[in-house]
Amino acid sequence: MTFETRPTRSARLYLVCIGVGLLAGLMSGLFGVGGGTVIVPLLVLLLGFDQRLGAGTSLAAIVPTASVGVITYAIDGHVAWLPALILAAFAVVGAQIGTWLLPKLSQTALRWAFVAFLVVVMVSLFFVIPSRDAELELTWITGPGLALLGVITGTLAGLLGVGGGIIVVPALLLLFGTSDLIAKGTSLLMMIPTAISGTVGNLRRSNVDVRAALFIGVAACLTTPVGALIAKFVDPFVGNVLFAIFLVFIASQMAVKAVRGRHQH
Repeated sequence: MTFETRPTRSARLYLVCIGVGLLAGLMSGLFGVGGGTVIVPLLVLLLGFDQRLGAGTSLAAIVPTASVGVITYAIDGHVAWLPALILAAFAVVGAQIGTWLLPKLSQTALRWAFVAFLVVVMVSLFFVIPSRDAELELTWITGPGLALLGVITGTLAGLLGVGGGIIVVPALLLLFGTSDLIAKGTSLLMMIPTAISGTVGNLRRSNVDVRAALFIGVAACLTTPVGALIAKFVDPFVGNVLFAIFLVFIASQMAVKAVRGRHQH
């Protein structure tokens, strides 16, 4: 990693990091996502981080953010602990598959496929309204289902650099019939081991701006409980609509990358 890609230390850098963290924390608590989909583009756009350094810094900031989110959801019993661990374990396997497949597949085609997947999810969110009482029970069917979901999530994370929450939350809602709050709390717990292992690897490769990650992470910890609180008081259907709007933002980001990728070939 060359140090030219690192932005100079300045008051602006830290203020932007705090602002990015506050926004990412709110999204993280509200939607059960890591916040990387907000952090990475903003670091690249506002501070001139290169994509890889932005992703590494974002992943490090997600560790405290997701931890605070899990605690907030767990207080009300909205975390399925064992399913989250199954998802995390198999996501690690999936990430290895994703990085192995990366050089073999067309990134542009993958991105368009992911945009199509997000469109299907968005439409489904208007028809499937989760019950707040629905649990995520471990059975002979849901156990292997969660393992498969973990592998798919990890593979897509390795291929596209998307966080697990974008896939896990709608999958738990739509395929497993889980309550929206349990889906979000479980998704945040699943992210922690993956984010820690990824961050260890990134630190070895000097792929993390540690100080920026610290400012983002601490700021995000302040707003994650606020996001989780809003999620709890918002009607499940309204929650779905908000999540669908958030997915439009993610899908448009991915579509822009796909178009740019095609022009670069």
